[in-house]
Amino acid sequence: MTEADLYTLYKGVYVPTVVHTPESLKYFEEFKFRPDDVLIATYPKSGTTWMQEVVPLILSGGDPASVETLHNWDRVPWLEEKQALVLNLDERPSPRMLTTHFHYDMMPASFFKVKPKVIYVMRNPKDVFTSSFHYFSSTSFLVKPGPQSEFLHKFLDGKVIFGSWFDHVKSWLNAEDKQHIFYISYEEMTKDLKDSVTRIAGFLEKPLDAEVIESITNRCLFKNMKKNKMSNYSAVPSEFMDQTKSEFLRKGVAGDWKNQLTVAEAERFDAVYKEKMKDVEYTFVWD
Repeated sequence: MTEADLYTLYKGVYVPTVVHTPESLKYFEEFKFRPDDVLIATYPKSGTTWMQEVVPLILSGGDPASVETLHNWDRVPWLEEKQALVLNLDERPSPRMLTTHFHYDMMPASFFKVKPKVIYVMRNPKDVFTSSFHYFSSTSFLVKPGPQSEFLHKFLDGKVIFGSWFDHVKSWLNAEDKQHIFYISYEEMTKDLKDSVTRIAGFLEKPLDAEVIESITNRCLFKNMKKNKMSNYSAVPSEFMDQTKSEFLRKGVAGDWKNQLTVAEAERFDAVYKEKMKDVEYTFVWD
């Protein structure tokens, strides 16, 4: 099926229609943030699920029940998806944990007024492309990627869900009032998860002793998180996501793009990246 069949065009970007209804998008636009909310913001396939494991464990002081009793889409829900409509988020105690795939300039008015804490996770776009290519192949609610060269063209042009990776990252890096935004990369977490957990806990103003930090780090190792049925999407019916084609939590590594892209495709990607990101003053771990 095509984009016209499966996607809704919302503020210039495609969103999967099946989970983004007019009612859910209206709810997002009218959502009232609290200053102590914690929002995980990501471009898809950049480490969202990983951070949805880390943050609850930090805020609960390492209590495993925080990630074992609720599916991640309920414990740290996407504000723009229809599931948010039934979770009674207004009644949740603070600090609430929330997620979005939207660009910075798409956030609702209350976000800019109260300035909640934001954790923005970035990932090498070549790996985002690689992960997306496998993920799109396994779902029924996303347009099949088709030939790799064709999907690469769409990805670089931003003709995929949630638009251009380049626009998304630049929108959050160029945010005003950056003091309430914590920037971290998938690669940093892969390289030193314990240090990443420690820094995130500091940003969230949640002091934890070394033993708790160690415990959280161990639980959030990719191989361990992958076993968590509340996080590995094994509860999603196969007609929506066929994990026999590609596991939702696939490899959890940095640099897998080297096994996916041809030399010519990597060179083309580099050329587009260089042009699109030429004015960005941020040192990415993967550069």
